[in-house]
Amino acid sequence: MVDIKKADVQKLAERYLVKPGKDVDLTRDFPTDDSAGYEKPDNAGEILQVGVDFLAGMQERLYAENRRGLLIILQALDAAGKDSTIAHVMSGVNPQGCEVTSSKAPSAEELSHDYLWRCVRNLPRRGMIGIFNRSYYEEVLVVRVHPSFLTAQRLPPQTLGKGLWKQRFEEINNFEKYLVGNGFEIVKIFLTVGKVEQCGRQLERIDKPDKNWKFNAGDLDERNYWNDYLKAYEDLFRHTSTPWAPWYVLPADKKWFTRIAAAAVIANKLIEMDPQYPTVSAEDRESMATLRERLVNECGEPGEAAATKKKNKKSKHKKD
Repeated sequence: MVDIKKADVQKLAERYLVKPGKDVDLTRDFPTDDSAGYEKPDNAGEILQVGVDFLAGMQERLYAENRRGLLIILQALDAAGKDSTIAHVMSGVNPQGCEVTSSKAPSAEELSHDYLWRCVRNLPRRGMIGIFNRSYYEEVLVVRVHPSFLTAQRLPPQTLGKGLWKQRFEEINNFEKYLVGNGFEIVKIFLTVGKVEQCGRQLERIDKPDKNWKFNAGDLDERNYWNDYLKAYEDLFRHTSTPWAPWYVLPADKKWFTRIAAAAVIANKLIEMDPQYPTVSAEDRESMATLRERLVNECGEPGEAAATKKKNKKSKHKKD
């Protein structure tokens, strides 16, 4: 049985934390093939499962508490493993308490609103975990690398210029601070994948029929902007990794480790939040005790009720 300590979870999360205000060099500071010094253990699946079970238990407490929510923002370059990370790490969470929103190219309706609008309407409710598979951060990443996309947003001329990105960083920081102040905590994760590893995964999408649906020729064109994206991310981290909503950069070349690290980062936030089951007043407990007595008189104690049901079922079969 794997025993994972909270101190180990915190240590792993802190390893990949982007400290607020720090200049980041992705290649130097966050190697894509890092695994915290560990080789893949034979029980990697078991270790992840312990994390999955822990997250499921914490999500149930968050749902029962119904006072706060958690927003998980997942960003990455193509083929870094966002979808599979969500599928594996959140596999044990009750779907009733978790919603995933994937951001594609904005629709005509979305372009008619401010750039935060489409994400705002998909924010989690209290008691819920919301996951943004890509998010409003695309507006300071893809749009920055491809500034021609700004034309479709029909912004007033005076808002355009060199100060646009700094303005959006400030708006996003203020927006996230507002969310946290209202009880919605935020975990921001960037999966950093190596260019060679990404190439191998794109080839796999072409070579394996069951993965053909994942292949997008446009993703290959985006490889031409690799360095531009890295610079955009580094500037983003510098300006938007804040004390209230910091970024975590997780290595994505080794999927087994990426999933464990992602589970650790999310678990660490939930440990900090420490959601609690609602307490029942003495008066309500007294009322529940009276109602329990009524139920026991009707059908017996839980074990007795099951035994009686089983006995009656056997008697019926004998008569038949």
